[in-house]
Amino acid sequence: MEINKPDPRILVIRMSSLGDIILTAPVFRNLKAKWPGARLEMLVKPQFRDAVSRCAFIDRVIPFNGLLAALAGINAARYDVIIDLHDTPRSRFLSLLADAPAKLRYRKSSLARRLFVGLRIPSPALEKHTLDRYLETLAGLGVPVVHSGPELGDWPPAPGGPALGPGPLKVCLLQTAFLGDCVLTLPLLKKLKETLPGASVTVVTRPETAEVFAASGLASAIVEDRKKTASSGLAEFRRLTAELRSGGFDAAIVPHRSLRSALLAWRAGIPVRVGFSSSAGSFLLTHKVPFSWLLHDVDRNLSLLSPLAEDLRTAFPGLRRSAGPPYSPAERVTAGINPGSAWPTKRWPAGKWARLIKKLAAAHGGRVLIVGGPGEKEWNGAIERMAGPENCLNLTGRTTMPELMEAVRPLKVFVSNDSGPMHIAAALGVPAVGIFGPTTRELGFFPYGDGNRVVETPLACRPCALHGSRKCPHSHFLCMKLLTVQEVFDAAEKCRRGSAGAE
Repeated sequence: MEINKPDPRILVIRMSSLGDIILTAPVFRNLKAKWPGARLEMLVKPQFRDAVSRCAFIDRVIPFNGLLAALAGINAARYDVIIDLHDTPRSRFLSLLADAPAKLRYRKSSLARRLFVGLRIPSPALEKHTLDRYLETLAGLGVPVVHSGPELGDWPPAPGGPALGPGPLKVCLLQTAFLGDCVLTLPLLKKLKETLPGASVTVVTRPETAEVFAASGLASAIVEDRKKTASSGLAEFRRLTAELRSGGFDAAIVPHRSLRSALLAWRAGIPVRVGFSSSAGSFLLTHKVPFSWLLHDVDRNLSLLSPLAEDLRTAFPGLRRSAGPPYSPAERVTAGINPGSAWPTKRWPAGKWARLIKKLAAAHGGRVLIVGGPGEKEWNGAIERMAGPENCLNLTGRTTMPELMEAVRPLKVFVSNDSGPMHIAAALGVPAVGIFGPTTRELGFFPYGDGNRVVETPLACRPCALHGSRKCPHSHFLCMKLLTVQEVFDAAEKCRRGSAGAE
C-alpha cells in the first residue's frame, strides 16, 4: 500500500516488554528515513513510558490505560498508519476497530513457539529474530530497510546527565568479568578519556586481566579485585570497598552487570553510578542505560557514556608493545589458533582442530601457533599430538598476558572458539575467525571489526546458554559437530586474503 502524504501520522503498538520495546528503534529509524516529516507515536504500558520517551525518533508516547480509552484516543488522533508489533488479542482488537487507512501487523509465530517449547517441534519461523520480523512489516508500506539493527544514538540520554562537579574528576571503571569482556571494554575506556580529557580513570579488574588495561596506557591506576583467589569473598569485598571509598571517586562506570559490582560502587559511596538497566544491581545505580543484545558488546559498553557524550563512536585503542613475539622469525608462524575454552561446549572437537592445523600449515608453509591457559594444556596437547608437533608451536600455559598479545600480534590470521584470545586478536587488528556453537553472534560477543568472521551452524536450539555449559542440554552437540574443517579453513583464508587486500 502507498502512503501519499509527505508527513504521515503513524502509531506503533508495542506495549511490553522493555527488551522488545528497545528492538523497535530500527523500525522508527527506517520510518523517519522514508518520511523525515512523519509524526511517529507509540502505545505502551504506563511503566515503560519514561524509558520509551527517550527514543530519538518517537514524537509522542501514549500510555495504555484500558482498551476503550485507548481505542477512543486512537480514533480521535486520526492516524494514517497503525503498525501492531505486539500481536496479542488486545493489540489485534485495537487495530481491528481503529479508524486508519493502513494497518499492518508483524508475525509473532506464537503457535510455533508453543510447539517448540512444549514438544520440541522445530519450525523455520523460529529461525528469524524478532527484530527481523518487525522490519518485515515495513515492506507493506514500501519502506526500505536501511537500518537493520540497533545503533548507538537510538536512546540518547535524558537532559542534564550525571551531576558531576567542577574541577578534575576521578572516575572508576568496574570490569571484573572474563578476559574477553575486559578486552571489549577497552574502547569504552578510550572514549571515556576522550570525553573527560582531564579525568583520572582507575580501572578495577581481576589480576589476570590487569595487563590488558595496562597495555592500553589509558588507566591512571589499576586496582586488582582478587575475588576468585581470596580466602574470604566477604573480606575481599570489604577491602575493595574501603580502597575505593578512600579514592574519593566522583563517578563509577559499571559495564559488568552483576549485583556485586553495583553494590561495590554503592558501598564505596561513589555519588554517580552508571550501568545497564538489565544489571542485577540496577536499583543501586543512579543512571541506567538500556541494554540491547543486538548491539556488539563494544557498542553496548560505549552506550554507557550516553549520559556524558553525544558522539559515542571510537576505535579500539592501540595496545602497547612490550617486546617482540616469544618465537623467532625462523619459525615462520603466520597462523594461530585458540582451541580451548572454560566451557566444554564452546570447544570445537579436538580432531577437527588437528585437521585444521594441518591444512593451515600446508597453506602457509609454516607452523601454527597454539595458545591457551594453564588449564588447557591437556586439551591443546592432545590436539598437538594429532596434528603433528612439526606443524605446531604450542605455547599453551607458557605466556603471560603481555606475551600472549605479542605472540598474536604478528599473525596473518587467528582462529578461535568464542573466548578471550579471539577478542585480543581483533583488538590487535589481526584477522579473526570465531567458531560459535552454543553461543551466537546475536549475543554481541563476535570478533569486532568489518573483516572478521563467525562460523556457525544455524540450529533452532541455539543459543543454549549465554557463556556455554558443561554439556549439550540436548545431548547431540550438533552445533559444533556439524561445522566442517573445510568451512573453518575457507573462512580463515577469506579473512586472511581480505586483510592482505586492504593493505
